[in-house]
Amino acid sequence: DEKRHFEKPIELSPLVAIDRERCILCYRCVRFSQEISEDAQLQLLERGDRTYVGTFDERPYVSPFHGNITDICPVGALTNYTYRFRARPWDIEQGGTVCTLCPSQCNVSLTIRDEKVKRVLTRDNHDVDDGWICDKGRYGFEMFEAAERVDAPRGKGGGLEWAAAIEKAAAGLRAAGAGRVAAIVGDASNEEAFLVQELLRGALGSPHLDSRGYDGPGRATALELARPELTARVRDIDTADAILVLGTDPLHSSPILDLRVRKAVRRNGTRLVLATERPTALDGGAEAIARYAPGEAAHFVSELSRALGGEDTVATPIAETLRDAAKVVVLWGQRIDHDSPAASANLLELAERLGVAGTAGAGLLEIPDVSNARGLREAGVLPDAAPGLAETTPGYTTNQIRSALETGDLDAIVLFGVDPLRDFPDTIAWEAALTAASFVVSFSMHENATTAKADVVFPLETHAEKDGTVTHPDGRLQRVRPAASRPEGVRPNIQVLGELASALGHDTGVNSQPTAFAALTNGVSFYAGITDEQIGGLGFRWQDGPSAANLPSPASAGAAPQPSVGAGVPSPGTPAKQPGEGTPAPTLLLGTFRDIWAGPVTELNPPLRFLQPKQRLELSEADAAELNLRTGYEVRVTAGEESVDAIVQVRERVPDGVCFLSEGIAGANANALLNGGPVRVTVSQPERIEA
Repeated sequence: DEKRHFEKPIELSPLVAIDRERCILCYRCVRFSQEISEDAQLQLLERGDRTYVGTFDERPYVSPFHGNITDICPVGALTNYTYRFRARPWDIEQGGTVCTLCPSQCNVSLTIRDEKVKRVLTRDNHDVDDGWICDKGRYGFEMFEAAERVDAPRGKGGGLEWAAAIEKAAAGLRAAGAGRVAAIVGDASNEEAFLVQELLRGALGSPHLDSRGYDGPGRATALELARPELTARVRDIDTADAILVLGTDPLHSSPILDLRVRKAVRRNGTRLVLATERPTALDGGAEAIARYAPGEAAHFVSELSRALGGEDTVATPIAETLRDAAKVVVLWGQRIDHDSPAASANLLELAERLGVAGTAGAGLLEIPDVSNARGLREAGVLPDAAPGLAETTPGYTTNQIRSALETGDLDAIVLFGVDPLRDFPDTIAWEAALTAASFVVSFSMHENATTAKADVVFPLETHAEKDGTVTHPDGRLQRVRPAASRPEGVRPNIQVLGELASALGHDTGVNSQPTAFAALTNGVSFYAGITDEQIGGLGFRWQDGPSAANLPSPASAGAAPQPSVGAGVPSPGTPAKQPGEGTPAPTLLLGTFRDIWAGPVTELNPPLRFLQPKQRLELSEADAAELNLRTGYEVRVTAGEESVDAIVQVRERVPDGVCFLSEGIAGANANALLNGGPVRVTVSQPERIEA
């Protein structure tokens, strides 16, 4: 018989090629699409010897997880365009590390050739990622080589030698004076975070530092939420009787947890309930769904607690499902605190109602805004908590730092792995604050609008180059290990922070990863005794060690967190933006979300640019009809004096009276309209464009 002949390679997607002559029709990739990611795009087409793998309508297979099919193909019929013909097996090395592009903190293996990353593969860790990775983690590595990469220190006048850059930064911070410098930390390891807080509190005598883009709960609530008996493990999702997803869409905020929830529902019959502002990718598998308005998270959580107590509230349908479950896992998004400050405190009351404390296989699991949010908090990057969540002199929160820079109460700021002009609410106010600051130091991986305002810019390492630890939302310390070489002008951030502190007259005694890790475990009481050997390749939960008992008692923080039964309100001093005079009615309440593809990971990655989202305005069918809008119309969304252009997307599951925009989209960022409280917007008359 003559061999089958197919055209090859076929573009299954812009990222994956298929060689149909190699394909043995094993069905693995189809099963992944149908049963794991549940996108239902891949299937077997035609019959007999004409059978082939493809999509029903021949459109490209695009899914946040579709790169995994190249790993499970047994014959090499599926390959990544980003790696085809890049290297032979004897040319490469593999290096294990942790992806820090989102809070999932997936374990990955990096394929290295000539000291550069050429491919990212999964590295099985059932307790973290179940053997899968998302496409952002798989294909995001090309931004490490982007032209925008900061590969040497510089000042406003151009490049600087390292010694000159450190001296210039030290002089500027010293000139600001004690207590007049602030710091905000985002993309950082535990050791880096510890050293930044040591720089602020030890070298500069300032308590003003935070790791949150929004004002969040205080130390008392943080201590309650950190209690070991309240924290669920990732693997608890698999065997939970019920899962409550609160205030987040895991597909966008922690993609691997989306797969984990789907697996629990599919294999274990876990009952899924959702309480969110906007529709999520998990809606189709949920038994009960509740929507609350932006700013109403605290109120809704309180209503759910009351419903579990037997009262009839808007949350009763969800309560009825949860009431019968012995093991409940609550996946809650840090976003619930963004404009609803009492939400976290109310969550503690909900946990008590559900009886999750001390129940094996149950608990709370946070999905934070940034990858290492838990590690940053526990390393002491909070305005009212020192390392180990210990008591300290309170300082300013992020919003208070911004205001203090504008008013002159603060003079200088250190920004470590954060871009406030993109990622924080009220972009215009942040621009004014950074302009008003007398001195700005930025640690950044890439050039951006924030680095353009900095007096000194230091380069950051990528997670392929960094040596340190991060803490998973479930408390698991994981080791980030260097696999690729740093650009010639980039130094270890631990070393830079130590030298900067020394230049300010404060010797940290830290000059390497081992000394930094020792300082961290000495400073964080419940990390004490944890060794690099314990962490190993799969991580170690500090709650499982003997030092977990060293976590300070919540009583040490003074008054316990007080739940609020009222609706969420704006933070003090940040009244809700209202439409300007003479703007057309009606107005809609604005909610925001962070699209999985919004940000530098797509903008600076040529293979991923086709996924770069355009700003879209999501609204209900009723509101669209009232405003005479249809999907594909171009509109202008306005709050106060700020506006954002967007394309209309009418969605049947969006509540009436509410609309949604995405944060972090270059040139049309919803953060320009936000200011820490509920915002009402108007939508201008549309002009039809091509959808």
